This record gives sequence, structure tokens and C-alpha cells, in this order.
Amino acid sequence: QVQLVESGGGSVQGGGSLRLSCAASGPVFRIDVMGWYRQAPGKQREMVAAITSGGTRNYADSVKGRFTISRADAKNTVDLQMNSLNPEDTAVYYCYVKLWTIGIIWAKDYWGPGTQVTVSS
Repeated sequence: QVQLVESGGGSVQGGGSLRLSCAASGPVFRIDVMGWYRQAPGKQREMVAAITSGGTRNYADSVKGRFTISRADAKNTVDLQMNSLNPEDTAVYYCYVKLWTIGIIWAKDYWGPGTQVTVSS
């Protein structure tokens, strides 16, 4: 069973930084897209950043220039460096991975349990 384990959330003052990490474990064969989504209270889940297997990165307009996504395929990990945080970044952040497991011919989507990020003004 594939599992995604997130770490690095917490509380920080505005202008501060946090780094989120996510590791995929289990029968992982190959990983396609890795990314981070977030959901603030009363709002829909939104894509924050994503990175393809080829290294193409996409960011939400609201985080461009402040957040950086990276991945390490040898460790099946994806990180999100978040700088210049502001209260609008407060949300639960979810790791997302699209991957193939050993013995399965189609890729599936997997989600982490979420990690809280709180930014105070």
C-alpha cells in the first residue's frame, strides 16, 4: 500500500519561512507528477505547486516568486520551500503524487493526510 507522509508544517509569523516535505513509500514503480495543494477554512482545495517527472514546474499565481517546489526521485520525495509567508497562506497543505505501483499498468492519484500551516500577522 502506497503511503504519503508529510512533515514540516507549523506556525510562523508573517514574512517567515517553512519547508514542507513529503515522502512516498510502498510499492512505488514510477512517479509522474508530484505537487502540493492547500485548503483554507471555507474555501475549495487549490493547487499550490506541481512538478512533473521532466522537471516542469507550475505555481499558483499567489505563490509565484515566494514558493519553490523540488523533487528527489531517488528518495520519492517532494519538498515545498515557502518564503515570505503571509496570513493568506494559512491552510492545510496536502501532498499529491500521481504514480505507478509495481504490477499495475495505470497511474493512480495519492494524497497525504495534510499538514497545517498557520501564518500570523
